[in-house]
Amino acid sequence: MLAFERLDLETFPWGEVHAALPGRTLFQSPGWIEFLQATQKGEPVLAALRNGSSTVGYFTGMVVRKFGLKILGSPFPGWSTSYMGMNLQPEVHKPSALDALKRLAFTDLGCAHLEFMDRKFSEQEIDDCGLDWTPLNGFEVDLTPDEDAIFENFRPPCRQAIRKAIRSGLVVEDTDGPSFAEEYYSQLVDVFAKQHLVPTYGIDRVQQLIHHILPTGDLLLLRVRDAAGRCIATGIFLLISPTTMYFWGGASWRGDQLLRPNDLLMWTAMKIGKTRGMKVMDLGGAGDYKKKFGGRPISVPWARVSSKIFIPALRSTAQTWFRLRQRLQSRLSIELPPAGM
Repeated sequence: MLAFERLDLETFPWGEVHAALPGRTLFQSPGWIEFLQATQKGEPVLAALRNGSSTVGYFTGMVVRKFGLKILGSPFPGWSTSYMGMNLQPEVHKPSALDALKRLAFTDLGCAHLEFMDRKFSEQEIDDCGLDWTPLNGFEVDLTPDEDAIFENFRPPCRQAIRKAIRSGLVVEDTDGPSFAEEYYSQLVDVFAKQHLVPTYGIDRVQQLIHHILPTGDLLLLRVRDAAGRCIATGIFLLISPTTMYFWGGASWRGDQLLRPNDLLMWTAMKIGKTRGMKVMDLGGAGDYKKKFGGRPISVPWARVSSKIFIPALRSTAQTWFRLRQRLQSRLSIELPPAGM
């Protein structure tokens, strides 16, 4: 029978083992775990999947407490984290691995709820195992053609917008400057204000991301300057695997959006990623504005299972409260206590 055995993160040979794991992502790396510890205050979990004396996979996640309940997330909503889950050898029976994961969560760790998002699992496989799931929809842009072919695959208004940005004298620069977090977050607040909302995270999230991930070389920070040298847009991109880059976040001043800095920003990120060996740009979720870049649609199941029948309703209520809290905080411009789940 397959079973997970928890490992010591301090002694685990990340450099030797993690780099060779099938389908590994940045979100399963030690740098990202440190980022989650700093922002979510949880207990990291790294476990090896054993089949007798053989190791046939690994799991990466974190235990947090919500409403007094222990939750194992890999990831959990609100973590600004995408694909985690398991790294399994090709011969592993996935339903058996999921059974082992549930035993790890509910028996070994004493959790009441488990959530994970793993690109290596299909919606049908999650369904067949009897887990609830929500599709995380998005788009991927193929970066393997030459630049001209990628550009021609953009929708015509998008190509026109990029040309307009260039004619307007906009310039994109790759930066690691200390002022980037403040610039990005100020613009993000302006973006959310348009919808009468506040950002879903604070500036400390961005600062911690830069602190923990920039030294790994897997973080790309881009800034768009106008003809006068003023920063009018910013973007954050992650190199999440040897072949895939990921759009983590972007923002711009509303008053400068007519110059189309965001389209130029995305196009520049793709070109930089291509020069660094990236073959895919994951646009980090859905949104009508992302369709213009000519990507193919993707859908990844965000799976969940609980040991208590009341938890799904509690989770839904917490999400509703979080959305209401966003609107209330925007209208009142006050700091409210953290939401529970």
